[in-house]
Amino acid sequence: MNIDTVIFDMDGVIVDTEPVHNYAYQQHFEYLKIDVSPAMYASFTGNSTKNIYEKLKSIFNLEQDIQTLVETKRRFFDEAFDKKEDIFLLEGVESLIKELHFNGLQLVLASSSANVTINKIFKRFNLDKYFSFKVSGEDFPQSKPHPAIFLKAALLSKTPIENCIVIEDSTNGIKAANAANIFCIGYKSLNSKLQDYSSANFVVNNFKELNYNLIKNIKNQ
Repeated sequence: MNIDTVIFDMDGVIVDTEPVHNYAYQQHFEYLKIDVSPAMYASFTGNSTKNIYEKLKSIFNLEQDIQTLVETKRRFFDEAFDKKEDIFLLEGVESLIKELHFNGLQLVLASSSANVTINKIFKRFNLDKYFSFKVSGEDFPQSKPHPAIFLKAALLSKTPIENCIVIEDSTNGIKAANAANIFCIGYKSLNSKLQDYSSANFVVNNFKELNYNLIKNIKNQ
């Protein structure tokens, strides 16, 4: 069974914006005067901003409406992102993207990030020419581990799910791929904290471990 479409997560897979997100969230938590533990924060990995604030609003009984909370955090993020120059694509991922695209595999992005953040990243690193579609978690009522975002990515690609794979770095993302019945490569990078890769079908520590031939035939390994 050959692979025709590769569905990429973005944060922690293509680019490490987690330090910027973390900074923005911590600034906002301080502003809201709430104490979010590292374990609680780690449990949100792979969730959309909207879903994170729905949980925080329930846990801390926050007065602000969800949209206000989301927009405030986004302002913190935009300010930090625009100032930071040390944001880079993760090692080896650009070469992998180019190789897969050159050899005719379809690439689709499925990220929990907001559309505005996705577009900022893709513009900064000139990635649009490699990807057929970009799907944002903000367009779904439920975040990963719900499979909706990956099912939508496969649908847009017009590829049967058995001919797709997902590349993910988070527990919630891997669970979402499992729930969608899509083969999942877990990317266990140095940036990934407190994530569980045990249910991934294949795990790598570096993108240099992946190439077109391996991915194309990964189900035949």
